[in-house]
Amino acid sequence: MLDYRGVKFSWLGHDGFRIGAGDKTVYIDPYKLSKNQYNRNDADIVFISHNHFDHLSPDDLKHVVGQKTTIVAARECGAQLKQLGLDTKLVSPGDRLTVKDVAVEVLAAYNTNKDFHPKADGKVGYVMTLGGLRIYHTGDTDIIPEMEHARPDVALVPVSGTYVMTADEAAKATDERIKPKMLAIPMHYASIVGTEDDARRFKGLVKACPVEILSRE
Repeated sequence: MLDYRGVKFSWLGHDGFRIGAGDKTVYIDPYKLSKNQYNRNDADIVFISHNHFDHLSPDDLKHVVGQKTTIVAARECGAQLKQLGLDTKLVSPGDRLTVKDVAVEVLAAYNTNKDFHPKADGKVGYVMTLGGLRIYHTGDTDIIPEMEHARPDVALVPVSGTYVMTADEAAKATDERIKPKMLAIPMHYASIVGTEDDARRFKGLVKACPVEILSRE
């Protein structure tokens, strides 16, 4: 866990994070949670970037969702979440909303040189303001123009290649498009594809800001 300026970042593996700030606990794309994350049911908000099984995982949602939880999810997730009976706000790229006093901006996330995440699907990334920090979870994406609108303090960036950017592409996106003011954290490795070597290569290439590689919790 990284305590960065009073905001606590826990990497849950793959694209998953638990972020705590003040009285708010936020999860993003929980998947294959470790046993020490089971049955917490402490989420105020769960963000889901798209409908693939490694991002929208009912088995993992049951460990984080509680009576107070609101789900914010890409519109394509609607049918699956309706079946689960969860309080859900469906969003599309370009949306802005406030959920439990957390300001949220929704950005597109898509592939440009592969077909796993078509732009037409409306898969998303999120910029959320927690503890005074603008935090950008890019979702599963390649280098895209929409990244320039994020203006984050902290960026959570996929680095594995295959389905998303390679480490080299992620570094280029971070330096030239995202330009985090404070910190970048690599994700999308050491689960389905990618290794810690991808995270280390990303760290070695990024010049825009410091990079913190988190241990999985």
